[in-house]
Amino acid sequence: MLRKIRIILGALFFLLITLMFLDFTGTFHHCLSWMAKIQFVPAILAMNLIVVAILLVITLVFGRIYCSIICPMGVFQDVVARLRRKKNKYSYSKPLHWLRYLMLGIFVVALVLGIPAIFGLISPYSAYGRMAQNLFQPIYIGINNILASISENIDSYAFYHSNVWIRSIPTFVIASVTFIVIFVLAWRNGRTYCNTICPVGTVLGFFARFSWFKIHFDTEKCRNCSLCSKNCKAACIDYTTHSVDYSRCVTCGNCLEKCKFGALSYSHGKSHSENATPNTPDRSKRSFLLASAMLTTAAWAQKEKTVDGGLAAIEDKAIPNRQTPVTPPGSLSADNMSKHCTGCQLCVSECPNEVLRPSSDFSHLMQPISSYERGYCRPECNRCSEVCPTGAIRPITLAEKSSIQIGHAVWIKKNCIPLTDGVECGNCARHCPTGAIEMVPLNEDDEESPFIPAVNETACIGCGACENLCPARPFSAIYVEGHEVHKQI
Repeated sequence: MLRKIRIILGALFFLLITLMFLDFTGTFHHCLSWMAKIQFVPAILAMNLIVVAILLVITLVFGRIYCSIICPMGVFQDVVARLRRKKNKYSYSKPLHWLRYLMLGIFVVALVLGIPAIFGLISPYSAYGRMAQNLFQPIYIGINNILASISENIDSYAFYHSNVWIRSIPTFVIASVTFIVIFVLAWRNGRTYCNTICPVGTVLGFFARFSWFKIHFDTEKCRNCSLCSKNCKAACIDYTTHSVDYSRCVTCGNCLEKCKFGALSYSHGKSHSENATPNTPDRSKRSFLLASAMLTTAAWAQKEKTVDGGLAAIEDKAIPNRQTPVTPPGSLSADNMSKHCTGCQLCVSECPNEVLRPSSDFSHLMQPISSYERGYCRPECNRCSEVCPTGAIRPITLAEKSSIQIGHAVWIKKNCIPLTDGVECGNCARHCPTGAIEMVPLNEDDEESPFIPAVNETACIGCGACENLCPARPFSAIYVEGHEVHKQI
């Protein structure tokens, strides 16, 4: 029964979280975004102490069920392991405490120093999010586009086409390598990633050792058949000594189902053999390391071709060389983004205007930045702020968004069509939602002087409408320069 409940709940959480990353229509984020906010690392970064406390209490009562039900990376490993039909494929292995605590230490140090390329890479939820957004979502959209083509032929508009494109090659490569590594580890040894690399597994593993309910041996019934060890994907059951390493046990229930003699139970109490467990880790060292990690984290948390209007080929826009990256409204500042964002790509998945994409700069690697080659940040959309689970993008209303200045427009004289082609334009002024751009004569003393855009920087919010809709190619004649710290106007 325990295993069946775990499988049902784990499958439900996994499918819904994955659907949240796959969805490009904005249909599901209103009812599913909470699933991202109850993940352990995002809850810590968002200082959501209630969620953190609940997860720790659940672990102290039931063990590491978070890892086998709530964490999508944990369930993904179970799915991969399940694909390998070989029976009795696992065996007990000694815990690699040195590696687990080394990875936890690296994670905490990177978190404190604000190095997203490292702590975002190790975080399990974020690692799965990158795989879902970069690898699974294109397949999902591709299937949707096939259905959209079929629907068009029968005069139905139940589906509509969406673009499939790589937003960031470095992030795509990282997601692909992560997928391959996790797949191989899970295929060969089940929960290797959880119990060697994952910092969440290490932290929760400490509390799981003191959980109220645990897997216990009845030594009088045990026949040393080894089926429990051979079916333990966490490699934490040593049948020869009738011991369980509770810091690695994810309470999956496989051992209970496979035991033919009723020698295993999931209950409160102690087994006859628990008084002397040779593989019991040094509690004092673990307590010290965990306390140091948690305290440090808490301290940190406080803390040049143009379109002629005829049949000329339309050239794709090129990304301008911005001195300061543009971060989405609600992110407050580049510093806040750097310290809180784990690069899970949920906001990138949810952006309907194809504005957000992962940064390729190492100091902000995998974190979202705004770029306006495919669209602009529309005033009526605040979806990224609604789904961010870490506080890197704070929730904002549409009214607040219209008054947040994330950057300002800069005019580039040499690219402007009225000067290069001698034609009237004014696209940037017509489409500016805040009226920050007006067309003025280049030479006020010349009645035939071409009109050029003049930017009122105090009124510009950096939405990118002017840059996106500028007809100049490949570089726009007007682009948005980001602000390190956002302003309220």
